[in-house]
This record gives sequence, C-alpha cells and structure tokens, in this order.
Amino acid sequence: MFVKSKEAHHYVEDLDETFVVLRKYRLKLNLEKCAFGVSGGHLLGFMVTQRGIEANPDKIKTIMDMGPPASINEVQRLTGRIAALSRFISKSAEKGLPFFKIVKKVKNFEWTKECQHAFVDLKTYLARLPLLVKLVPGDTLYLYISATSQTVSSVLVREEEGNQTPMYYVSKVLKGAEERYPPEEKMALTLVITARKLCSYFIFYPVGVKTNTPLKTTIKAQALANFVSEMTGTTQEEVFEARPWLLHVDGSSTAQGSGAGIVLTTSQGNDMEFAVKFEFKASNNGVEYEILVLGMRMAQDAGASCLLAYSDSQLIVK
Repeated sequence: MFVKSKEAHHYVEDLDETFVVLRKYRLKLNLEKCAFGVSGGHLLGFMVTQRGIEANPDKIKTIMDMGPPASINEVQRLTGRIAALSRFISKSAEKGLPFFKIVKKVKNFEWTKECQHAFVDLKTYLARLPLLVKLVPGDTLYLYISATSQTVSSVLVREEEGNQTPMYYVSKVLKGAEERYPPEEKMALTLVITARKLCSYFIFYPVGVKTNTPLKTTIKAQALANFVSEMTGTTQEEVFEARPWLLHVDGSSTAQGSGAGIVLTTSQGNDMEFAVKFEFKASNNGVEYEILVLGMRMAQDAGASCLLAYSDSQLIVK
C-alpha cells in the first residue's frame, strides 16, 4: 500500500483518511514493514522521488557488470535486461538492434565488432540515464516520433518555462511488412504503438505530436486516417480471441465524503491507476455503482472491447 500526498501539510490528513478505511475493514499493518514521511523509495520496480522517476540502480548494475556475451542465452539475458529499462532508454530498439539480430542466429553465434561497439555505447548511455519527470495537472504534453529503416521510436515530454523534459521512451523493432512501409506510414505506426502503450496519458492530457517528416505534404489526411484505422481496427475473430481488459474498483463512503479507486489493466498487462473523490454523499453501494460506471466508460474510451469487472459489492457487479 502506498499513500502519497501532493503537499507536505496534507500528509497527516491523508494518513488519517487511510487509517479510517483500514479500521473500517479491520485491516492491520505490520509496523516493521511500514515507513512514514519518506520522500522517495522503491515502487513497482522503480525509484520514485520528489524529482521524478529513476531507474532501479540494481537493474542498471546487472548490465554494467556484464562482460561480452559468449552464448545465445547470455545475449537473451542482455536483451531482457534492456527491455526492463526501455522506458528510460532513448531509441532502445535501435541501440539493441545488433543484439536482436544475433538472437535469430541460434546455430551460428558470433559476437561481432558491431555488437561490441553497441555494447560499449549502451553502457555509456546507462551511466547517465535521464530522470523521468512527473505529471502536473494541466500539463500539455508533446510527443516526438522518429523512424529508421528497421526501428521506430518516440519520447513523451512535458514542457515547463520553455524547457522540455522526458516522461517516457517507447521503441520497437520493425518486422516483416513493417520494414517496407513508406516513411509517413512508419510515423503513423509509431503514433499508434505509442498511443496504445501510453493510452492513459492520451486520454487525460492534450498531446501535441512533433516530427521532422513533412506529413502534411507527403500524405493526405484521409489516407493517414485510413492507415490508423487499419492498424487499430479489430476483426470479429480477434475480438473473441483477445484477452479481456480487467477493471477493479473499490469505493467507500464516510461522514467526510465519498471516494474510490480504479485499477484498469489492459489486455497487454499494463496497469492504469486512478483515484476519484466525489463531491456528494452516498451509500457504499451508491459509490460502488458510480465508480463502476465511470471505470467502464474509461475502459471504453481507452479502446477495450472485452472487459471483466471486479468489485467488493457483488450486488453492484451482478
């Protein structure tokens, strides 16, 4: 359980509200595992501080301590460790491309000069990984997209007083027919991939897309819309075979007001967490109903076609 306060002077008040909920449901805490008043720490595999989100030093160290891989298995371990840090690495697919190529050659393993050069460059980059800044309500975000013959990449940034700082890096190695897309369609593909992965940002914040490719002069708006529709559409067969999205809601009502939490899990396993505070008083069942409807609408807006909902109130779910 993680309790966060935006302002230090609200911390005790937020803890009091949390303890009210714990007492209501007769939940107990292990004091040896509790920490109060901390300004940062490990959360979901990352280092979260007042400044923003930092990569886990242990994950960085595992790569920095590696020697040149001597087998396919060691290369696979390397690519897995790169994937775990991909949100912090600009153009991670491009940086790891030599390693991905080796993995395909199971019978003829060879650690080439190109691989060694990429390995050294990767360690140099990891030594100065950027800090990913946190969101501020009212932010306007910008997405920079780029593409090469074999990879596509993007970075989501926020701007403050003319300075832009990164929030999330996305990258992908192109496969099959994707490599033959013209430049403008690769850009559209980059946008689709990023929007799917960071859908919670796109839903709740305005996002401006920037690229040095003159899309307006090279592709008509309708052609771009058709391409995006083709990439994001699903056939009837895909709908039945796709993994459902998961919606977990939990609401409560007290004398001070009503509130609830929403956890929306995409079919790819990405979690989106939201906290909602109602300005009206309602029964516990009333709160559960409102938050369930809100969660279903959010899932629909995010592109869910199949949804499983879970709630403490079986009456509301049924």
